[in-house]
Amino acid sequence: MTDYLVVLLAGLLAGLLNAVGGGGTFVALPTLVAAGMPSVTANAATTVALLPAAMTSAWVLRRDLTPLTNVPTRALTAISVIGGAAGAVLLLALPAVAFDAVVPWLLAFATLVLAFGRRVTKLFTTSVALGPGVVLAGQFVLALYGGYFGGAVGMLMVAFWAAGLGHDLAALNPMRVAQLAAIYLTAAGIFLVASDVGESPTVLGILLVGAVAGGFGGAHVARRLPAGVLRGLVLSSAVTSTTLYFLKELG
Repeated sequence: MTDYLVVLLAGLLAGLLNAVGGGGTFVALPTLVAAGMPSVTANAATTVALLPAAMTSAWVLRRDLTPLTNVPTRALTAISVIGGAAGAVLLLALPAVAFDAVVPWLLAFATLVLAFGRRVTKLFTTSVALGPGVVLAGQFVLALYGGYFGGAVGMLMVAFWAAGLGHDLAALNPMRVAQLAAIYLTAAGIFLVASDVGESPTVLGILLVGAVAGGFGGAHVARRLPAGVLRGLVLSSAVTSTTLYFLKELG
């Protein structure tokens, strides 16, 4: 019962973090690994559990959704769906040891992007305006990464959109949540069919229930958070998670 309670709390926190700025994977994945799941299976299960949470958050924030400049939302969502599927296939096709080796470096990269996002934004918005084709190509790469791992993909999307299109970070949160749901949609479907996530239905179900509750509550919180507080929460989550992963590798 104690293990199940820990999984429930991890799901709750993961859903909440994903709703307010990202980082839910960094909570759910280590918890499932600690519960005895192999890392690739735990990553797949995290995506499956966070899908309903992301969809719940997207529903709550639907009226605050602001389209990206000159980028059709339907095209952006379609690219996210396709990229998420490609990333899921890549995760299942590559050896598990490759996943374990690359995760800390992906987290470190995402953390740096978030930490220096404002400087990058100023550089791009004063000299370069990315066209729709470039934005969609970049979205595919990010969605592929999201289907493969998912950790910090929301952070990367926000940094990319803000730098390339000049949008305010806080205003991008509803679109970030919507595109997370699109990425998770096909990735989770592939994981349910082609991976072994269904072998631990109780743990997966408990994580899912917690994530949905956290996603619903977090979406309401996110609508009231100032941009600076939102950025601080996300950055703190990223730094903590990256540090823990590197300590694990060194250990």
